[in-house]
Order: sequence, then structure tokens, then C-alpha cells
Amino acid sequence: MGTNSAYKLCSLVFWVVFLGCSELIQCSVTYDRKAIMINGQRRILFSGSIHYPRSTPDMWEDLIQKAKDGGIDVIETYVFWNVHEPTPGNYHFEGRYDIVRFMKTIQRAGLYAHLRIGPYVCAEWNFGGFPVWLKYVPGISFRTDNEPFKRAMQGFTEKIVGLMKAENLFESQGGPIILSQIENEYGVQSKLFGAAGYNYMTWAANMAIKTGTGVPWVMCKEDDAPDPVINTCNGFYCDSFAPNKPYKPTIWTEAWSGWFSDFGGTIHQRPVQDLAFAVAKFIQKGGSFINYYMFHGGTNFGRSAGGPFITTSYDYDAPIDEYGLIRQPKYGHLKELHRSIKMCERALISVDPIVTQLGTYQQVHVYSTESGDCAAFLANYDTKSAARVLFNNMHYNLPPWSISILPDCRNVVFNTAKVGVQTSQMEMLPTNGIFSWESYNEDISSLDDSSTFTTAGLLEQINVTRDASDYLWYMTSVDIGSSESFLHGGKLPTLIVQSTGHAVHIFINGQLSGSAFGTRENRRFTYTGKVNLRPGTNRIALLSVAVGLPNVGGHYESWNTGILGPVALHGLDQGKWDLSWQKWTYQVGLKGEAMNLLSPDSVTSVEWMQSSLAAQRPQPLTWHKAYFNAPEGDEPLALDMEGMGKGQIWINGQSVGRYWTAYASGNCNGCSYAGTFRPTKCQLGCGQPTQKWYHVPRSWLKPTNNLLVVFEELGGDPSRISLVKRSLASVCAEVSEFHPTIKNWQIESYGRAEEFHSPKVHLRCSVGQSITSIKFASFGTPLGTCGSYQQGACHASTSYAILEKKCIGKQRCAVTISNSNFGQDPCPNVMKKLSVEAVCAPTNWRG
Repeated sequence: MGTNSAYKLCSLVFWVVFLGCSELIQCSVTYDRKAIMINGQRRILFSGSIHYPRSTPDMWEDLIQKAKDGGIDVIETYVFWNVHEPTPGNYHFEGRYDIVRFMKTIQRAGLYAHLRIGPYVCAEWNFGGFPVWLKYVPGISFRTDNEPFKRAMQGFTEKIVGLMKAENLFESQGGPIILSQIENEYGVQSKLFGAAGYNYMTWAANMAIKTGTGVPWVMCKEDDAPDPVINTCNGFYCDSFAPNKPYKPTIWTEAWSGWFSDFGGTIHQRPVQDLAFAVAKFIQKGGSFINYYMFHGGTNFGRSAGGPFITTSYDYDAPIDEYGLIRQPKYGHLKELHRSIKMCERALISVDPIVTQLGTYQQVHVYSTESGDCAAFLANYDTKSAARVLFNNMHYNLPPWSISILPDCRNVVFNTAKVGVQTSQMEMLPTNGIFSWESYNEDISSLDDSSTFTTAGLLEQINVTRDASDYLWYMTSVDIGSSESFLHGGKLPTLIVQSTGHAVHIFINGQLSGSAFGTRENRRFTYTGKVNLRPGTNRIALLSVAVGLPNVGGHYESWNTGILGPVALHGLDQGKWDLSWQKWTYQVGLKGEAMNLLSPDSVTSVEWMQSSLAAQRPQPLTWHKAYFNAPEGDEPLALDMEGMGKGQIWINGQSVGRYWTAYASGNCNGCSYAGTFRPTKCQLGCGQPTQKWYHVPRSWLKPTNNLLVVFEELGGDPSRISLVKRSLASVCAEVSEFHPTIKNWQIESYGRAEEFHSPKVHLRCSVGQSITSIKFASFGTPLGTCGSYQQGACHASTSYAILEKKCIGKQRCAVTISNSNFGQDPCPNVMKKLSVEAVCAPTNWRG
């Protein structure tokens, strides 16, 4: 294997004294064609994305430990420029933005880190992570060979690298960071920009290298990445990817564990069987570094969601859910996958595979070393049919679209399609807290002249608001003569408003006349509606609402939001009346925002109305507030907002985020794990609100007297808001009598007959819970899936009794799947399985 001088830049070795890396130990990160090398050792590494601003600091340690327990070696995060430098030269690294604390938490857990500085991140994050002030730097053009942009980007990159160096956080200094990323998914943009794109990309790579981190840099989805930068892959599958030079390792920076959600869209779930298949396929082809995007998705608190129209939840169907709870079976199945692959590590990092065709759609990749290590991956790419293959004089059964892993080229310890871990079913339980609401209507009839300005024509929204608020008022007036036909029995005139995004509420003389919304795919839209005008002067007020700024693409400096027209009245006696170039008065934000109604420290003369009066006639643009005590326990909390329309939520002055009860449309007609996955394939929630529950971090709460503030744009019913706890309701498992198990792999006994270890069903409730009942149990040929099991033609009559004896009253239990355990064979010569569903409840619960 050869090297070149450029590669040697990546192989700088630093000798430092630090805790855990003594004077005599070489602390370095390098690479060769097979893998990332840490202190000279090639490694197969599993990484998981956890974005620090999408959770709270009190959650970080638990999230990272759960990732480690799930077989993760590396924690990956983007660095979010807009939260760290909200105004030029003023930096913020506190609270959820304390990236140093996050890195040190990773280090204490004994894990590595991958720091994706970008500083463009995409990530369904507001403005792609760019601070909006960057748009107003004179002469700027984003993400191209433009000096103002490059100067700002270099300044921030060097700021972050300097911060990490000052805290000794790079592996070369004894810290956890083993990789860094510059730019992000730039390949497509680079080609669109032509020579300017290539020059910028090359500049970015060289600028990053000159920061001297002592660890390799990567560029994802950038085929032209110059040496020594490693180009990497993002996608649902990356087994066909190869780096641009033969001496670079094959790295998958984003293995998409699920997909994001947008308001009005469905929820996307990626079956773990397919995700495991994709990972095993990447490894068998020679891949050595995989990062799950996301491993914990978290929450888009505040106005951080991008898109536009990205939901406040960024759950992503990740192995750890939005609330920090383990999602089964995804977490457990991947944990077993990681363990199985690590058993093959010595062979994988030492040699290249020998590939043999075993059938039309079947292959085996064999890694065999001179020292005797042997690992095999048996693959069946058929999406419909199982296959029986012959390998090493033994027969193996492969389900459709699956890969079996044999760490000794003999015994199967894992198959990607055979899920043996439990499935957890979660529920949202009421906390029995009843809110006593007070309300205040946003006054749109009078304006504070100090907060408004007037000019001719329609202005782009972000140029006016600088994204200080989602809201911008566009206000004008029209004079209607008393002789107009519509005032004497004719048809009402029609108002047409064309917007570049993202939503608008139309008020005529202080009354809501209608609303219109764009979508993530089509943020431009047109409002068309009849308007009830009166003789004389009529006030038209258009409240334009941003729902997160776009996060994908180039030329960020040229993107538009808000009402750019035309705005016109049709159906008057004079015909069309174009209002676009009239005088318009503008007000940034809401009066309630200006009065800081969302804060517990707010001191205003606002007269709040008791909920009993407000509930009689719900009004748009209304502020609601209530006080509540923190519920007992430590379960994660959420607000059920299904009774509301659209708006924002604050707890004790901290923004939970945007809410919107937009009902999902899509195709929810089932889901098969087999075959190529796309977000349109496995949809859930058709006809339901895209997001109903909104995460309330417990660390934001005081024991008593917590202030909840809701701003409602459309006029929902706050009496239907409730605080709920997220809890494990039941667990299911389904395991066949010949399920692959690691216990059946003994490298020392290779070639010798060994006693077969029967698989087991493992059930586990949450801490503080126990199994209170067995809802279903059948050893035989049961049918159905978790939550809808049914007995099949074959059923052991002792099934319930055995499960109840083993499991009732316990937090966790294990039941061996064997004929002897259930008394006798209920159906000889038939492949049997055990399916079980158990109910979990608090340990002190009495049914």
C-alpha cells in the first residue's frame, strides 16, 4: 500500500502529556485505505449523531451513555454557527450551546467525537446554520469563491478550532475528537457554481488543514475533495461508494436512520431490518466507519427548525427517541449488529474480501487472514424470496433482503432480517394537572408609531425582521365609495395576495378574513378570498409568518420570504385594483413579544381575561398563560396541543418551539422492510396531526409555579391543552427456536461439535416498572405483529403459564425457547417461535 506526500500531511504525530496519554504513548489519528487508525491501530468505528442544541445539558450524559451501551464508539455533531455567533463578533457558548461541555461529556464516557464544523450544516436547521446577519455583509455570496463569505467562514472555523485546542479536545492533544468536517454536502452546489465552486471547495479544504488540528478532515458528498481530505458518503445506502483515492478509507458520514417530518406531512419510519442490512452491506464491501444520522434526533427548540415547515420534533425515528428513551427494536437490533461486526474486526481490517456468487441474488464476502482469522457475510439480495445457500459445505437459510454474519466463517451470530430483541410500545399518560388559563388578545387596531415605518411598495420579510421574529405586519388602507355594486347586493370583491412564504393571515378592519399556507416543497403560495369591505376607509392588515428559513441550496443571500406581491382587489366597479405599490406600514413582531409576555419577569399593564370568558369566543392572535407545578417522577414530559391551531409555546421564558395542528396526508398503506428504502415507503399518521406532543424538558421546570405561555394564531381552545408523561406501556418479542445467537459462536472450538444454545426471549420494562400481566403468549406458529398477535394452528397450551411464572412482578425476564421448557413439542417437524406481549406498569401499581 503506497502513500504520497499529501497523505503524509494527515499523518502528523503529536507527543503530548495528558491524562490517559503518557509521554511514552503515541497519540495520533491517521488513515490508510482500510480504516481510520488511532494510535497506529486500524479500527472499525460506529458513530452516532447527537446534536447538542437539540437536547438539554442535563440529558447529554444519559444520551451519550445509552449510545455507548448500544455499541457506539464515536459521537458526531454539527457546529451551529447561528447559535454561537448571533451577532458579528459576539459569541455564545452557554447552556444548550456549551459545545465544550458536550465534548468533555463525550470524553468522560470514553468515546471519540467527530466535529462537523461546516459551518454550513443543512440539518433541517434554520438558514442551514448560517447566522442571518451574514446575508447583509456587503458584497457577500454564500458558499462560493467570494472573499466576504470566505473571510467570515474562516473566522468562525478558526474560532471553533481554537476553542477546541484551548481545551485540549483534539485526539492529538489527548482529547476525544478524531475527525473534523469542513463544508457539507457541497458536491452538487460545486458543479452548479463551476470553476468558482471548485476554487471555493479547494480553498475550504486547504484552510481547514492549515488550522493544524492533528486529526484528519473529511468532506461529505464531495467527490473532488483534495488530498489529504477524505471524501465521504451520505445516504440511505453507501455500499456502492468508493473514496476518490485508493489510499483513503471508506467512510459513511450519514447513514440515515429515519427521516425528518414537516408540518402537514406523515411520519417516516425506516425498518431496522433494512438499516441493519444497509450497514452490513457497507461493511462487507470494505467500509470501516459508519455514522448514524441520527442516533438521537431531539427537539428543534425555539425557532431553530428550518425547512421551512420542519416540525419542532426532530425525532428522526432514531434508536434513541426525541425524549431520550430507547426505541426498540431499532436500538437493540443495531446493538447486536455492532457486536457481531466487532467480532469480525481483526479479519475486516487486515485483508480484502473474496467475493463468490452463491446464486442469482446471493453472494458471500469472505475475509480470511494468514493468521487464521475468518469472517463471512452471506447475502440474499432478493426482495421477495428466502434462499438456501451452500457455503463451506454447510447449508444456510437467508430471509429476503438480508445478510448473515459469520465471525468464524461457520456459525451465524446475526441476521439483519431476524429481529430477536423486544419491541417497546410507548404511551402518553395524563399528569392530572388542570391548567387555569388567562388570555390576552393581540391588539391589532392600534399601533405604536415607534415600532412601525411606512414606505411605498412591498418589502422582503427577512430584510425587515432580520429574523428577530417569525411575524411581520404589512398594513395598508383602501377607500371604498358608497356606490360600489357589492354594497348593493352584488358579489363581494376578492383579495388576492401572492407570497413567497410561508403563511399569511388576512385581517380586514381588525377581523380575521382568512389564512393561507405554503408547504415545504412549495413555499410560494397565493391567497384568494372574498373580503367584506365597508364604505369609506378599510384597513387591510396582512400578518406574514415565517415557519423556519430554508436550509438547503446555494445563494442564501438571494432567498426571499414574505409578501412580494402582487396584492390586488378584484371585483370592484373599476375592475382590478393593484395595491402592491401603495404605501404600506410595517411592524416587526407582535405586541406581546415587544411586551415580553412570554417571560415570568415581564412587567406590563396587560389585563388578562379569565379562561371562562375567553373560551366563549376563541379569538385569533391570542396569548394564553397558565401556571402549573412540576409532575412527580422522572418520566419525560410533553404538552398535548391537539386542541390548538398554530403558534408558539414558552415555559418559564424558554421557547419549546412552534406548534401547528396540521393534519398529515400521504400513503400509509403498510411497510415491508425488504427492498430499497425511500421516505415515501414507510409512512405513518395519515389523517392525524403531524405533531401532537411537544417536548418539555424537566430541567426547565421548577417544583412549583411554572409559567406556560402559548401564542395562538388561529383561535384554538387552550382548555384542551394537557401535560403528559411519556411511559413504556408494553413490550413484545417474537423469536424463533433457531434464532441466531452469539452464544453459539466459539472461535476456540472451530470445527468441533458444540452443544446448541437455545435462544431466549428477553423482556424488559423501564426502571421503576414491572411486568403486571401477559397480554399474549404463544409458543408454536402465532400470527400477527406486536399489538395484534393471534394464535396460529400450532399452540403450546402452557404458553401463558410459563410466561406468567417467569415474568410477572419482575422488571425483566428471560424465557428459553425450547420444547422442553413448554412441556412438549406442540407440533413436531414444524419451525416454531414464541410470540409474547407483556404489560408494563409502575412497580407500586395495583390493577
